Amino acid sequence: MSSTRQRLLDAARDEFAAHGIAGARVDAIAARAGVNKERIYGYFGSKEKLFDAVITEAKAEHARGIGLPEGDLAEYVGRLYDYHREHPLLLRLLLWESLHYDDRPVPDADRRAQGYDDKVAALAEALGTDVDRETAATLFTLLGLAAWPHTLPQLAGFLVPTGSDAGDGRARDDEEHHAILRAHTVAFARRALSGRG
Repeated sequence: MSSTRQRLLDAARDEFAAHGIAGARVDAIAARAGVNKERIYGYFGSKEKLFDAVITEAKAEHARGIGLPEGDLAEYVGRLYDYHREHPLLLRLLLWESLHYDDRPVPDADRRAQGYDDKVAALAEALGTDVDRETAATLFTLLGLAAWPHTLPQLAGFLVPTGSDAGDGRARDDEEHHAILRAHTVAFARRALSGRG
């Protein structure tokens, strides 16, 4: 991949995470990347196609960083929790994508669906069950368990205050808060999965 294309993707990731598709400005992306904004159209064709490329790259990084569900599935949820804590932009991008597309299909939906089909198949194998809607719903629930504390950090601050926040609801990024949330998320997943398979 050319360095200009990669610089555009990196700059666009930050801009889209902060402002979404509609609010992101191509001139701001180009300035961050140190290139003329016409390069965006030359490489990607449109702002929306650039956003789709950013999502594709972020999801590929996530897949490489987490892998498929296997082994200790509750710890898989813990790894997802950790990933979203360490890489908060992915969830922001996915939320912006959801707001932008609403109930319309996303670009390249078939390829993305195949990636999730692979995860459902791996989960079914780990659980010793069939690849079916129940297994797919289980995967969706496990993904949600890991992502939700990072999606709504203010709610997590209200509901799971630590000594340092006294329940004031401000987003927390301290070790105690995340240790409590991660431990509970993993334990909850373990209990939920204990009856499966």
